[in-house]
Amino acid sequence: MGRSVLSCLTGSALWRVAAFGVVLLGFAADSSIPVTAGSGSLEARRQPMKFGWVACDPDCGGWISAVGIVTIDTPKAFEDFARGRQLGGATVVLDSSGGSVNDAITLGRRWRKLGLATTVGISVPSASPLGNRPRIEPGAYCESMCVFLLLAGQTRYVPEGARVRVHQIWMGDRAEDARAASYSAQDMSIVERDIGRLAKFTFDMGGTGDLLSLALSVPPWEDLHELSRAELRDTNLITTLAIADLLPGLGGSPAKTAASVGPKPVQDRFTAQPAPATKTADALPTGSTAAAQPGH
Repeated sequence: MGRSVLSCLTGSALWRVAAFGVVLLGFAADSSIPVTAGSGSLEARRQPMKFGWVACDPDCGGWISAVGIVTIDTPKAFEDFARGRQLGGATVVLDSSGGSVNDAITLGRRWRKLGLATTVGISVPSASPLGNRPRIEPGAYCESMCVFLLLAGQTRYVPEGARVRVHQIWMGDRAEDARAASYSAQDMSIVERDIGRLAKFTFDMGGTGDLLSLALSVPPWEDLHELSRAELRDTNLITTLAIADLLPGLGGSPAKTAASVGPKPVQDRFTAQPAPATKTADALPTGSTAAAQPGH
């Protein structure tokens, strides 16, 4: 009944703000100011997702900055941001603690239709004699449902130093003390339904069963599982080893798509059943402190 309240969290502060994925405060979707590294980036990851265009002169094209958690308002916020822009084939730079499962799926399918590429990083402004030359620093987090947004990219790159972490999806209003909470049969039905939706999305986007197996094995009361470089390959979360394949103007030859990174059969490694059928976690925290938030 109604929309799902499942989300992916990893901490214990933000869940109160976005427990149902419907009560987060609104935000300006058309900001063109890139998020910078530093203490502000942690707080930005805990706020509703903001989109901004990071201009890069004279020949590196620019990219979309997507920072924060996915809420019920995020798909519309992206449409507002995209209006009047030619975004086909653009790159999205993610720094996010997760959010609403179903809204992230909606947003991810929209990105795939646009043929967007995805990566993880923090956009940092930088001037040069040639003009505006922002850079992307790798010290960012992509957690919970953000990982599935990363998977939505047509081309996907994760730099060394970026943190990609997963866990179960869960009822957003009960993720802070999941073991002590009570659950009805209807709650379990919602969880099962959204696990199915997430599985279909994963395979539609070219992911493998490894990703679901890894995520669904980590309950919300445990630390998020950080994917190793090997796991990023096994789950098909990376399709290239070169940022130049997404943003040629940032340096290097764009022809370094690694054959060894080539996609694995999408269901070849799916051996685990969705962990105890009661868990669905939100992943939001970034840095050493995990902050619970809504959505995967």
